[in-house]
Amino acid sequence: MLRYRNGEVRAFEQLYGRHKGPLFRFMLRQCGQRAVAEELFQDVWTNLIRGRDRYRVRAKFTTLLYRMARNRLIDYRRSATANPGHDHAAAKEPAETVAVGPGPQDRLETERMGARLRTLIASLPADQRDAFLLREEAGLRLEQIADVTGVGTETVKSRLRYAVAKLKQALSEDS
Repeated sequence: MLRYRNGEVRAFEQLYGRHKGPLFRFMLRQCGQRAVAEELFQDVWTNLIRGRDRYRVRAKFTTLLYRMARNRLIDYRRSATANPGHDHAAAKEPAETVAVGPGPQDRLETERMGARLRTLIASLPADQRDAFLLREEAGLRLEQIADVTGVGTETVKSRLRYAVAKLKQALSEDS
């Protein structure tokens, strides 16, 4: 980011290439709507570009990027709450699935489990969902999640522990 701030355009291409996939998946899992996730994703990168001259190293770049993404998602949720005329929940789309396994039965079961897991993640309380997705989708460490969410690492640990316990409990009930 320092190289990009100092005018090296190629450095931005490297940043974007390295972080676009995990960041988009994080945003998609948070809002559940591909079109909205794409718009918010673009907003985050646009804001990063606009603020490049003001960039100062205070934490890892990923911490900054996911803090920006989380803040943009919070703004979106607030505006969705303020605009009750639009049924955001009805517009939810399933996230992409990855079919694995040798046969159609395996693919069908994998898709079914993936859809169930996405539904369960979406039903987690927002704080637990944030911590879980920042860990699993973005690959952030506890300290980074704490920086992004503005809480202590012990709080992050608790949120992750509760999220995983709820997911395991719900999945075991499905079996």
